[in-house]
Amino acid sequence: MPDGAAPVLDVRGLKTVFRTRGGEVHAVNSVSFHLQRGELLGVVGESGSGKSVTMMSLIRLLPEPPAEIRSGQVLLNGTDVLKVSPAELRKIRGAKVGFVFQDPMTSLNPVFTVGNQLMEPLIEHMGMTKAQAETRAAELLALVGIPDARKRLKSYPHQFSGGMRQRVMIAIALACDPDVLIADEPTTALDVTIQAQILELVRDLRHKLGMAIVWITHDLGVIAGIADRVMVMYGGQVVEQAPVKELFANPRHPYTRALLRTIPKLGGQREARLQVIEGQPPILSGEPAACPFRGRCTHAFDRCEKENPARRAIDGKPVGQGHDVACHWTPEGADA
Repeated sequence: MPDGAAPVLDVRGLKTVFRTRGGEVHAVNSVSFHLQRGELLGVVGESGSGKSVTMMSLIRLLPEPPAEIRSGQVLLNGTDVLKVSPAELRKIRGAKVGFVFQDPMTSLNPVFTVGNQLMEPLIEHMGMTKAQAETRAAELLALVGIPDARKRLKSYPHQFSGGMRQRVMIAIALACDPDVLIADEPTTALDVTIQAQILELVRDLRHKLGMAIVWITHDLGVIAGIADRVMVMYGGQVVEQAPVKELFANPRHPYTRALLRTIPKLGGQREARLQVIEGQPPILSGEPAACPFRGRCTHAFDRCEKENPARRAIDGKPVGQGHDVACHWTPEGADA
């Protein structure tokens, strides 16, 4: 992508809050990132770090109430998705932004055939006739590697394996050639062989279709193999963001370093036990006024208790353009 090109997706200061009986839960706190056309952004972090809620907030998929998008902008090709009407939003979902949900077992409707579920967005968003939609749906199933595609349009979700259902979910998300594909842990429930097939499929489709992809996962190994940039989230905010090779070679946030230490190593001396991150994720009952990782961080000091660190660039590029980190601590020997 040429330098200076406008991003297809530009998220600025996104804040999402859940109102509960026990008070407010600040699930997403001033998250900002961008996505260029054809780029794959990996989003990593523990469960509860705000990954899925952030991405569902982008196209307002969260139930309102209890969820409330309190502030921010989500610019999709220059249009703020948070300000469009419900009718315009329906045109964006599926047509401009495709979403592959976490669990293919429950995301497909069990009482409709796979063909019906594939054809619906084609008829709704693309204006196709039923015959045209059926032809296109068969092409999509073939594209994602489902054999005997036209015949399988008449099958129900329970007649597919887990890996095939995930392929169907990807086909539905790709049906209208969206500008952005959001994949929320699409390989978590699959065995490693099917996972490898899905990853190879995504690589092929990305190059064939040129779409921008957000890939949410716990698996740093997957991110190392497919992402251009990585965004690390913790406590509902971005704590580090960098090109993938730079992040693995030079992690700057203590949380990122801790995540990388938990990856089992195949070579070298055998560890007595696997590394873990001690402690529990933060309770997000208020807008963060201190570093959310301070209670689990071996480098925390007084300032961490008093001030939530802002993201700062460490490579001379603007925040979001190169390598940036939200941390008061500076590794010994690194630039301040």
